[in-house]
Amino acid sequence: MVEPVLPSTARALLARTARVQREGRAPSLVAGVVRDGGLAWSTGRGDVAEPHDDVQYRLGSISKTVTALVVMRLRDEGRLGLDDRLEQHLPGTPLGERTVGQLLSHLTGAGSESPGGWWERVPGGPLEDLRLGADDVVLGAARRFHYSNLGYGLLGELVARHRRRPWEDVVRDEVLLPLGMTRTTPRPSGRAAAGSAVHPWADVVLPEPEHDAGVMAAAGQLWATLADLARLGAFLIGDTGDVLSAATLEEMTVPAGVDSSAAGWSAYGLGLQVLRVDGHVLVGHGGSMPGFLAGVFVDRLEQAGAVTLANTTSGLDPLVPGLLADLRAAEPRVVDAWTPSEPAVPLDLLGVWFWGPAPHVLRAQAGGLLHLGPLPGRAGRASRFAPRPDGTWVGLDGYYAGETLRIAPDHLDLATFVFTRTPYDPEAPVPGGVDERGWQPL
Repeated sequence: MVEPVLPSTARALLARTARVQREGRAPSLVAGVVRDGGLAWSTGRGDVAEPHDDVQYRLGSISKTVTALVVMRLRDEGRLGLDDRLEQHLPGTPLGERTVGQLLSHLTGAGSESPGGWWERVPGGPLEDLRLGADDVVLGAARRFHYSNLGYGLLGELVARHRRRPWEDVVRDEVLLPLGMTRTTPRPSGRAAAGSAVHPWADVVLPEPEHDAGVMAAAGQLWATLADLARLGAFLIGDTGDVLSAATLEEMTVPAGVDSSAAGWSAYGLGLQVLRVDGHVLVGHGGSMPGFLAGVFVDRLEQAGAVTLANTTSGLDPLVPGLLADLRAAEPRVVDAWTPSEPAVPLDLLGVWFWGPAPHVLRAQAGGLLHLGPLPGRAGRASRFAPRPDGTWVGLDGYYAGETLRIAPDHLDLATFVFTRTPYDPEAPVPGGVDERGWQPL
């Protein structure tokens, strides 16, 4: 059961939302915070029909996250690999040598938009109509993060060809319906807000067009209600249902492409934006289409998220980080109590190990993990490690992500580095050996 926020918290959230809607001059704005699997608070401001959480708005690029979920399902089924060349699954494009993983993380160097008319404001057609060529590749593979709507159009086509059904049918059956997002559709259905542009110098609006984007639909076509977007937020916090495993979701949140142009720390994982805001990591996606702005971001550590939808083309200040900051300040998460647990390795293997003369500590962590890092207050490399069936350990993060740790009674072997119980232990297999004269004054 979702526990509503406290009245004092609701007041702070409402005040922030009201200011953003008024100062940004959005014809309507709906917003909410997500906790315990659903909306713990929500509001509708401006010209929005009631119930405000059941009015559709266009999601824009949040559609990319939904597309990515199906691609990851295909990966988990063994139908494709993230290192597969696009040509293996979608032949005939100028990006054939780039990989599926690069497409998901905007590292292919594909052009930001599809060729032809502005795809967000004109109707689209099949992939063949784009007539892609060399000009649609603007950067080398994996050279830098370059946001590409075109890349996600290609991923949507990849999904459709693997499933032999239209992209919109696949995402409906494999993501939206299993999550209970029954009011999320590729075109407006039922009660829906009208997209508007607001004049910069006067309080008047201009209707924005709405259409079927064709092959580019996977990059920004979906419409959803606040309640449905909150369900996607709950998914990102960890309530994945039968759509994806928790491990695959965690994989998607790992930054791959870093946006060096952003004012703060900003990166992209696999279909997800990853932001560091005021020391907190937020995972989710923003969205914009002519007439609409949207956002869903969660703080997985705090187990909370925020969602917003508005029918304006531009001009709104970011709202989601502020809502999460207000919630964190007013109702900080109460973490589970610490309880003892069996360490994953014998106690005599834990404690201080030396990389050369530098002391490090191997600690057991909850969930059967290990952590190797420098003594508190000292600089150095640190990573967590998870066990493998063969008795080795694999790095989960930090410098040693993906590297293999092997534990012996007298040394640790990690990516050619050998850690010993004493500095440069002559009895351990230290690379290059240890001078037989041992430690001595200069």
